[in-house]
Amino acid sequence: MSARVLDGQALAARMQEEIKPEVAAFKAMHGRPPGLGIILAGNNPASEVYVGHKVKAGTSAGFYVDLRRLPETASLDDTLALVRELNASPVHDGILVQSPLPKGMGRGAEQAVFDAIDPSKDVDGFGAPSVGLLVQNRPKLVACTPSGVIELLVRENIPIAGRHAVVIGRSDIVGKPMAMLLLHRDATVTICHSKTPDLPEVCRQADILVAAVGRPGLVTRNWVKPGATVIDVGINRVTDAATAARLYPPGHKRLQLFQSKGSILVGDVHPEVEEVAGALTPVPGGVGPLTITMLMANTLKAARERAVVGG
Repeated sequence: MSARVLDGQALAARMQEEIKPEVAAFKAMHGRPPGLGIILAGNNPASEVYVGHKVKAGTSAGFYVDLRRLPETASLDDTLALVRELNASPVHDGILVQSPLPKGMGRGAEQAVFDAIDPSKDVDGFGAPSVGLLVQNRPKLVACTPSGVIELLVRENIPIAGRHAVVIGRSDIVGKPMAMLLLHRDATVTICHSKTPDLPEVCRQADILVAAVGRPGLVTRNWVKPGATVIDVGINRVTDAATAARLYPPGHKRLQLFQSKGSILVGDVHPEVEEVAGALTPVPGGVGPLTITMLMANTLKAARERAVVGG
């Protein structure tokens, strides 16, 4: 028996259609669309792709999307100056700084930039004020990937309250906010990481298992309680033939895709988990599309809040 597929791509498309008339209504009322400023520093190829998707989705939904580029040689001060400019702008309701920043900006640069963003415009939810409000269960703008996971669970009618949720990964971007959101919906939450003893045994206790560590196929079928809901946040590009062969049997269409392209996107969850889990997000097409959709939802929310405050 195969797990029910939790189709994030389909949900993201539906949510985008729901957002469009709300964006149009905001524009009609305020004489301008909600505005999103995106800062892209350097020339990271993956960042170029991600930002391209964000610009396309936002523009399609009717937002004003303003992409500001900085060269690889840009300093931290250059980036902070641009953040200050967008903070002061009346037409930018949300600000997103694409990560990673160039290494030349130094250690701690990303958090310094995130913390410099006006909390009312922090649509990525990475700044200290946004995180603090989330911890106190007074969230305003929440990190997009974990909030997308919650949206998916709710819309797929998967119970959270009273369930045991296990989150593998403790990053500030996914793991920690994911745990907080699940906790605030009355799940009992365990956070696991590289120092967790007997990780498979802990994971087997989960009713809801969230994998967000960036290790291809880490979670195998013996890690999963039969019938559990498994959320795969990992997006890993595999270029190694041995790894691809470990994930897919001979003749599998995904292995054939790898053999024809030389690379393939996979998650943190081994495909064999489909035989055990009750519900499972695919990679690609699971959590990823919802991240961008929640960015749009956050930008619309920020625009509305700012419009109220501004009178």
